[in-house]
Amino acid sequence: MVWRCFCCISQEDPKIRSVSKTSNSRDYPWEIYSLKEIVHATNNFHNDNKIGEGGFGTVYWGRTGEGVEIAVKRLKAMSAKAEMEFAVEVEVLGRVRHKNLLGLRGFYAGGDERLIVYDYMPNHSLITHLHGKLAADCLLDWSRRMKIVIGSAEGLAYLHHEANPHIIHRDIKASNVLLDTDFQAKVADFGFAKLIPDGVSHLTTRVKGTLGYLAPEYAMWGKVSESCDVYSFGVLLLEIISARKPLEKLPGGVKRDIVQWATPYVQKGSFDLIVDPRLKGKYDPNQVKLSILLALKCTDGNPENRPSMIEVVDWLKGGIGRRENEVTDIQVEDMVEEEDDGDYNNDTDYEGYGMEKYDGKGTWKA
Repeated sequence: MVWRCFCCISQEDPKIRSVSKTSNSRDYPWEIYSLKEIVHATNNFHNDNKIGEGGFGTVYWGRTGEGVEIAVKRLKAMSAKAEMEFAVEVEVLGRVRHKNLLGLRGFYAGGDERLIVYDYMPNHSLITHLHGKLAADCLLDWSRRMKIVIGSAEGLAYLHHEANPHIIHRDIKASNVLLDTDFQAKVADFGFAKLIPDGVSHLTTRVKGTLGYLAPEYAMWGKVSESCDVYSFGVLLLEIISARKPLEKLPGGVKRDIVQWATPYVQKGSFDLIVDPRLKGKYDPNQVKLSILLALKCTDGNPENRPSMIEVVDWLKGGIGRRENEVTDIQVEDMVEEEDDGDYNNDTDYEGYGMEKYDGKGTWKA
């Protein structure tokens, strides 16, 4: 139904294009670009303009005729799946407005081309700073990391509690958090998002997402709810604190997630050993401790025990001190203690990974 709506909008109709550029109507909060405009802005999708690539396609930097910097996602060869993800992302981004969500500028859909145009984020993605080409520069001190954490949490809280209908992102991860000039977090990539009608607590659906970030009930049974995003956020919080990747390879062809890695240190009270060593001790130890405990609360194996994103935001913005007893009430005794500095392949987007692959305790079988 969503895609049919977009198919009815002709990119070559000058009347539609005129309305899209001048109207403040809620029906068309974005611009419908021409292919010529986007080709010109990206220098014909020149390789030098490429700023990202993944299973979905390629992202290019561009500059419009008005001098505005943009990012253009060019989807790969069309399929029913790609068409739906394109339609969902445009539909979701057309509905939401929040300082911590990546802004949609517009799109183009014609022939075999599906292009989504966003605001350009000059400080790239969070993953670039944690694990990529900017990691060695260590531009993320503790205060910036917490700013990114709070911003990401506020964006998710908006999706879960203020957007109408409520929205489950389903793919919260470091590469989907972009950073503007001031390192303000912008949650991005809504191709897997689910719109949740009022009164519906959860849905059962085909599993999509990224290994290491998936809540157990979603990975094993396809049960998706807002608490699945909370789990993914908890993983992301640990990743930001530690600069460890969400999955690491262990001998025997299994992968251990970051929650299982961090838990033994929490059991020993060795919170400092979880923190990114590049920070060189420049952080508030109590804030680190409570943030790690909050991350474990978010990644509780029972979704009913996880906080809402509104509660997470409250804790992060000062309430965490007032509610310390709640945050620290975490069961960690049964987690397995293992240590390994395994490698990780970030290319882990997948669909329909079977429950036989996951043991429910943080370990994935090859």
